Amino acid sequence: MAAEIIHSPSTDTGDPIDQVFALHRGGKLEVRATVPVRDADDLSLAYTPGVARVCTAIAEQPELVHDYTWKSTTVAVVTDGTAVLGLGDIGPQASLPVMEGKAILFKQFAGVDAVPIALDCTDVDELVETVARLAPSFGGINLEDISAPRCFEVERRLQERLDIPVFHDDQHGTAIVTLAALWNAARVTGREIGQLRAVISGAGAAGVAIAKILLEAGIGDVAVCDRKGVVHEGREDLTTVKRMVAELTNKARLTGSLADALDGADVFVGVSGGTVPEEAVARMAEDCLIFAMANPTPEIHPEVAHRYAAVVATGRSDFPNQINNVLAFPGIFAGALQVRASRITEGMKLAAAEALAAVVADELSAERVIPSPFDERVAPAVTRAVAEAARREGVARR
Repeated sequence: MAAEIIHSPSTDTGDPIDQVFALHRGGKLEVRATVPVRDADDLSLAYTPGVARVCTAIAEQPELVHDYTWKSTTVAVVTDGTAVLGLGDIGPQASLPVMEGKAILFKQFAGVDAVPIALDCTDVDELVETVARLAPSFGGINLEDISAPRCFEVERRLQERLDIPVFHDDQHGTAIVTLAALWNAARVTGREIGQLRAVISGAGAAGVAIAKILLEAGIGDVAVCDRKGVVHEGREDLTTVKRMVAELTNKARLTGSLADALDGADVFVGVSGGTVPEEAVARMAEDCLIFAMANPTPEIHPEVAHRYAAVVATGRSDFPNQINNVLAFPGIFAGALQVRASRITEGMKLAAAEALAAVVADELSAERVIPSPFDERVAPAVTRAVAEAARREGVARR
């Protein structure tokens, strides 16, 4: 039925906007049975009375829920609609097309079933309580498009409360893919990550997570900038999260504006929007690396970036080196679910980045420091790496 609506000649005029609405009509997901119900015998097995035996077994041995329900293969994609793509706070209903799309990507790229859940609440306590009450139905929780700084608290509290993986993709998916691309970009230019000084534009969910993972990976130095300039310990206007960032980063003790921080910097990472003046880009180090990831308009347009940088990456699919979260989150959850991990650790995130970088290690060039989302090697490589890391870290339960 949905396919008939999507491809109806009356709705597909050839106009790209009309095609978008035609594709979304009726939604992009459906629920489909994995077992047949053709007759009374099938019904008695799939439902009553047979199902009672399975329920009783799970009640007696709760771990059997992973074997005899969808829990071991299904993730909840949860949002409150407060930070949707580049659209901002558009509310839970308007977020649903994005959450449906996310669910499709889970299935398409790693065979993981995902259910979009848009919640009509924004209070941290209410979000945590609601997700925790939903959690018994799922093997993992993918938090999505929840605005900072609330997202940090929601994730932390759910991780403490639940014994299944809780992963805020806007933070960690972006960070993992960025690190993988940066490792390879450094190699293209004959350097190691420890030789690099990076500047991150944006101190929200993605910017903070990228700073943390770059520090874990041994970056030479990293400074984070918000709208008021460099986040440093001398500022008196910092939130709790930004205070933590200031304590962990900026060994050079930089102050001033983003442009000031870029003077001599080896790496620019943009996750903030806005435009960086070309004269500031020109002050970066020779053979610099520019990852301008704002969508749809990068902070530094690739045409400008290529005048100064050895490697350029964006968040867009129409330029080389797209930093796309879909390279990470499907395989990460597939690996975590495979071993029934109780959580996703920093070691698992680093393993995912290493696996992702390794996919194109023998094919590196300035135009190819990260694989395409459609590279069929990606999800299996990340899945294996995450599963192995979970076992090493002691969070795997099988």
